[in-house]
Amino acid sequence: MQGMLKTSLRRQQAAITIGLLVGTILACWFINNTFLESYYESEKADVVTEAYRRLNAAARSGSLGSDDFVQEMGRFAFASNINIEVIDANSITVYVAAVNNKEELSRRLLRYIVGYSVNSTFGEEFSGGVPAPNTVFKYVDRRTMTEYIEMYGPLDNADWFIVSTTMESIQESVRIANRFLAYIGVAAAVVGGILMWILSRRVTDPVLELAKISERMTHLDFEAKYQGKEKNEIGLLGSNINQLSESLERTISELKTANIELQKDIEKKEQIDEMRKEFLANVSHELKTPIALIQGYAEGLREGVSDDAESRDFYCEVIMDEAGKMNTMVQKLLTLNQLEFGNDMVSMERFDIVALIRNYLQSAEILTRQNGITVQMEQTEPVYVWGDEFKTEEVFMNYFTNAVHYCQGEKVVRIHVGQEENRVKISVFNTGEAIPEESLDHLWDKFYKVDKARTREYGGSGVGLSIVKAIMQSMNQEYGVQNCPDGVVFWFTLETA
Repeated sequence: MQGMLKTSLRRQQAAITIGLLVGTILACWFINNTFLESYYESEKADVVTEAYRRLNAAARSGSLGSDDFVQEMGRFAFASNINIEVIDANSITVYVAAVNNKEELSRRLLRYIVGYSVNSTFGEEFSGGVPAPNTVFKYVDRRTMTEYIEMYGPLDNADWFIVSTTMESIQESVRIANRFLAYIGVAAAVVGGILMWILSRRVTDPVLELAKISERMTHLDFEAKYQGKEKNEIGLLGSNINQLSESLERTISELKTANIELQKDIEKKEQIDEMRKEFLANVSHELKTPIALIQGYAEGLREGVSDDAESRDFYCEVIMDEAGKMNTMVQKLLTLNQLEFGNDMVSMERFDIVALIRNYLQSAEILTRQNGITVQMEQTEPVYVWGDEFKTEEVFMNYFTNAVHYCQGEKVVRIHVGQEENRVKISVFNTGEAIPEESLDHLWDKFYKVDKARTREYGGSGVGLSIVKAIMQSMNQEYGVQNCPDGVVFWFTLETA
């Protein structure tokens, strides 16, 4: 395909973009180096002046030492990264808000008051003297080579003050520099955008044609083809679009999987705490009975309640049976826990649901024959759906085993696969007694059992339908149960599109 690129659109666009980018960067660099220092010092001077204004206003009103003023001025000093000290005529501190090095600040104020000479500059040179009070100036500490913007002088109530802010504050420097560059950057972006719009019109027509084709593809119209003959990147793009439909199935699969995982992540945080509490409470309740049985029969064996071998075998069988039930329940709880907490990844793929069901029925033939049950299923043609094949089989297995265990009367289990628009509805019907209406909504709750004695008789744990619920929610599909005149039907849906 690289042979098609006789006139490289990449070089054309790169030249325009790089030219504008270099020009913008050079302009920003020039403006930054020319004006940023003055702008930065001006910002610092405004902060110092504002601090003096607030101090003087508080001095005039007599609120210089009030709690409200101390809190408000403290917040302002912290946010602006300035140091403040106010002393009275006896050199006693009236107010201080020093971020660091308070002692040095106090010494410098006293030096200014007594007229000790310092080397300070701001706008004009002060050599061998003290800057005038109540004016903003720049002070350079010759020992540390640190620059400060400062103001000192008397307040209206005759107290003396000093306000100082360092020029080395990284946080303040970044904030001011970014704000300044933002002004220039916006202007440069607007000008560059206008120029780019004007210069790029020569390539917009074929791009618009590709846009129309892509719009048709969003409606799954993959018959649209790009007919342009350009020998550049646009021609290459058109050729790639024409081949896009070949990888559609893989792309849809990945998007569906990612979408489901995203939805699970959104709901996961809200459900974790409640699920953990409910899980612990239910497990404790369900394990109480088998543990008590195991403990009781084990104690009976130890105390020699029955000496004959037949009774000891019976005791051991009870213990083994209860332990097996506990193991099955724990395994199901672990599966359910992984599903509900989103630790079990859903892998969306396209498969034949009819083949999946028939393969399972073949493996379950011994179970149905032992229970004298007739299984009916008319569908033979393949029906392709989207879903996690392994988890879908687990959903069907739970439905089918429940149908077998609760099948009565004619003892018929009927499986039906019906297509409804863009989805398939799989239903499992069994003859027998109807489920009480008040229990229908609770069937999907963990450890809920309509007939506890019968559920325990065949080793049910009460979490099978909870696993069905978690799996169907992880695939964002529907599920349900419905009473019929001669039995009960459980169903779930899968997408075909």
